[in-house]
Amino acid sequence: MTSKIFLCFLSLLLLGRSAYGQEEEKVDPDSSGVVKNVLTPLSTPVLLFTTVEEQEKAEKKEKKKKKKKNIYFGERTRRTVIKQSFRGQTHSEYFHYTQRDQEVDPYIRDIFWYDTKEKVIRNRNFDPTRGYLLHGPYEKRLDDTVVESGMYYFGTKHGRWMTFDGNNILLDKAHFNEGWPRASRVTYYNRTEQQIEKVTPIEYDLEEGNFYHFHEDGRVAVVGEYKFGEKVGLWTEYWDGTGDKTVRKREIQYQEKPFTKDFRPYIRAEWDREGNLVYRKDS
Repeated sequence: MTSKIFLCFLSLLLLGRSAYGQEEEKVDPDSSGVVKNVLTPLSTPVLLFTTVEEQEKAEKKEKKKKKKKNIYFGERTRRTVIKQSFRGQTHSEYFHYTQRDQEVDPYIRDIFWYDTKEKVIRNRNFDPTRGYLLHGPYEKRLDDTVVESGMYYFGTKHGRWMTFDGNNILLDKAHFNEGWPRASRVTYYNRTEQQIEKVTPIEYDLEEGNFYHFHEDGRVAVVGEYKFGEKVGLWTEYWDGTGDKTVRKREIQYQEKPFTKDFRPYIRAEWDREGNLVYRKDS
């Protein structure tokens, strides 16, 4: 009887080790340069075609309409507040969110959402199973003084945003169009046909946010991120003319944080037009 129990235990142990080994087996992310779910011409940031004047007209029309309670841009929202005490002061965030299952704009870096499990507002890695997109007016207060105010549109900053100090003195005022700083630079292959070449996000006269360069057929050519005017993180280039495939051409690693001293950008990996790995710098 004891030997049978031992054999059963040994079998379970071996099965467990086998399953554990399978779970730990990792796929080489560089084995193929062919990628899926990369931005395509169908998802070109059309919102950038809207001029500032057209946007202002739309906002004025919206203000003239009689607003219904907790409905913004035609969307019903819920209002809530997060309060925290720190060094004898109360920090409060009043905001609205929508429960509609909305797909976020893949071009926007900062998508703001309410994490209902942790009771915090996040601006990256939106998870619809954990929370909801912010939508509607937002206000941050230090005790009873408003220190920041603005409007969200399905998780993106929209319209005028203002920040104040503890004495209610205006420190800054910025304008956004559905997440894009209004001062962003857009160049075109053909402006009449709205054929975008490059999109460079500009905030406070510095590059800030996701940068995009497109091939003439509308497919993404280069994507990367700026912080405080400096390139950061991994920048990826893509081959053009690859038919129905999207193939990485090169990945360049920049500093993870801006103004990092003694960091030299380097090519992390390269692929040929077929997606075969031809070079990789081992870490």
